[in-house]
Amino acid sequence: MHISKLTLVNYRNFKNTTLQFRKGVNTIIGENGSGKSNILRAIRLLLDDTMVRASYRLDESDFSRSLGQWQGHWIIISMEFEEISTDESVQALFLHGTATLDETPVRKATYNLIFRPKKEIRLKLAGLDLFDADQLAEIRDAITIDDYETIFTGRSWADFSDSDLYKALAGDFDRCLFASETEFPAIGSKVPGFLSVTKEVSLTFIQALRDVVAEFHNNRTNPLLTLLKSKSGEINPATMQPISELVRELNTSIEALEDVQSVRSHILETIKDAAGETYSPASLSIKSDLPEEADKLFQSLRLFVGESEEGYEGAIHELSLGGANLIYLTLKLLEFKYQREKMAMANFLLVEEPEAHIHTHIQKTLFDRIKYSDAQIIYTTHSTHISEVSNVSNVNILGRHGSFCEAYQPATGLEPTQVTSIQRYLDAVRSNLLFAKSVILVEGDVEEILIPVLVKRVLGLSVDELGISVINIRSTGFKNVAILFHNLRIRKRCAIVTDLDHAFFEITPLLTDTPPTIARKAKAAGSQKSGLERKTDLDSFVAGNPWLAVFYARHTFEVDFIAAGNDQPFIQTVPTVYTDTQTIEKATKDLQSGQLPRMGSRALRMAKQEGKGWFAILLAEHLIAQVQIPSYILQAIHFAHGSFSHTLIVRILEHRAEYLFNSLPWHAFQKMEFLLEVKRFQQNEISMDQLKAVALLKLPNDAINAFLADIM
Repeated sequence: MHISKLTLVNYRNFKNTTLQFRKGVNTIIGENGSGKSNILRAIRLLLDDTMVRASYRLDESDFSRSLGQWQGHWIIISMEFEEISTDESVQALFLHGTATLDETPVRKATYNLIFRPKKEIRLKLAGLDLFDADQLAEIRDAITIDDYETIFTGRSWADFSDSDLYKALAGDFDRCLFASETEFPAIGSKVPGFLSVTKEVSLTFIQALRDVVAEFHNNRTNPLLTLLKSKSGEINPATMQPISELVRELNTSIEALEDVQSVRSHILETIKDAAGETYSPASLSIKSDLPEEADKLFQSLRLFVGESEEGYEGAIHELSLGGANLIYLTLKLLEFKYQREKMAMANFLLVEEPEAHIHTHIQKTLFDRIKYSDAQIIYTTHSTHISEVSNVSNVNILGRHGSFCEAYQPATGLEPTQVTSIQRYLDAVRSNLLFAKSVILVEGDVEEILIPVLVKRVLGLSVDELGISVINIRSTGFKNVAILFHNLRIRKRCAIVTDLDHAFFEITPLLTDTPPTIARKAKAAGSQKSGLERKTDLDSFVAGNPWLAVFYARHTFEVDFIAAGNDQPFIQTVPTVYTDTQTIEKATKDLQSGQLPRMGSRALRMAKQEGKGWFAILLAEHLIAQVQIPSYILQAIHFAHGSFSHTLIVRILEHRAEYLFNSLPWHAFQKMEFLLEVKRFQQNEISMDQLKAVALLKLPNDAINAFLADIM
């Protein structure tokens, strides 16, 4: 049996989302604050015996902030199981509790936690007149968390992710329309108290590794003690009897030591001298407190580990963070192994962010090796090293949308061959593709190296601060990866940046052409034809997909970059690329000529000589804040990022002011004037169009004007 689906409605930072799971190892990935821990907690509320009591005590903070006012709304955590065992005892549990009535034997079942207003509140809401907003507000304002109840249900056929169904259950708050019924067959029947899924499954939760040393010092959370207690129940009391006798004898021997008895006598004498006979204790002993019970004896045991080959074994607090965390993980996995031996109907292992302080190679090895044929494992992580070795079909990606988060399944609706291609790409290329807020796909090293530098120089912000990942496809096979970004899969923006390879010199054949010229023109004509075919193909591919758009360099990056007015960085790299004085002079003249055929040809020759990637690194060293970003790259940045907030625009313009006005003392007044206008924009006193006009006036010919022009 395994979890196949988890639906969360109004729970914490999830407004309404569904996660899909498969047998074996599953991965949930997402940035900090995207809700990974909340998902594990939701699973535990239903399946972890130690959490069931907590599930009855949901409070205001458990409601999604996207609701605004939580009063009256429901929280729903719905879990679906598949491949339920045909074993008679297992079938009995689900037939009585959670399976649909018409299914025998049970192969699929639901189990739901519903936190809703109590019946009297639901009746009050049902009595409202349509659009009676004032009366609704009065009822809701009086609701407290004590007016809520928690029920567990099974045999539900409802799709809780359906917003229309939710309105039918909880009500339409905009129209003040609430159902007259107070119970709904769609949510299933209440699971009787004597039936508990939590008692029939084995669940081990390995929390995020924050302070392992503290965990070992706490008897309640010490994983070593948990293991020893688990085993102590299996030890024959007769086996422990001789050990307990030895401890008692040792305690007696310690107490009988002459020095111990001497100190005891001196304590008694001193008390009597200080307080007098009347107020002194009647008796006083010094006793050895070595525990005699097996349970307490185990508490005195400590783990010692040697990290190096020198032979020294240190306590947990003496280990490196990585070493201590690895030991902690190992003990928790052993705890899970002991749990599995109890032959539960299903085994679940939840691992929260196993990557903390663990070397990247260990992360990947650990993830690859922790597989159990009879258990379902669910990881949460924001480690690219773990995501690299995740099966893309078993991945849930969390993404932010304002005040709430959503879960995406990247393999939904894809053919097996497409999934295989994506998996091979992720295995081969170490990228943060699945973690990105938004993506720009590029075809080569040059764009991967220079686009982040261009953004930082001009905007004063890194692509990371903008939430954009520049991913190098290393070819023009964008569709193999871009197919991930779709309404059915990852609902995040993806911009494709590629070259049209349009010839930047005359390619019409002439009778006077030399063989090398003929070959060059033919190659350029072939590239131009391929570029047009690629454009037709990609335009068709992205049509109707709001998450994808393609942006084309008319020629190639180097040619379009120098054509945008960036000849100086190329000129400054000439002495590094060439050593011959005559060649340096000729190359410099080509780059200064203002003629695109000469400039473009020279730029490409320099890139080819150094290797495109290395040449891009050389070029990056000479980029200044006044560099001009080619228009197609600016458009890609705007699409990938989406609308720019006032706060970001203000930061960008403050960066430009620092760059432009700090070089000369008499620019201070101009800087102050400009920043006052920026502040007016920040306070909504002037519009975006007015700000653009200010920038054109105060920052004429500045690189930022091209960026602002694309902001609506």
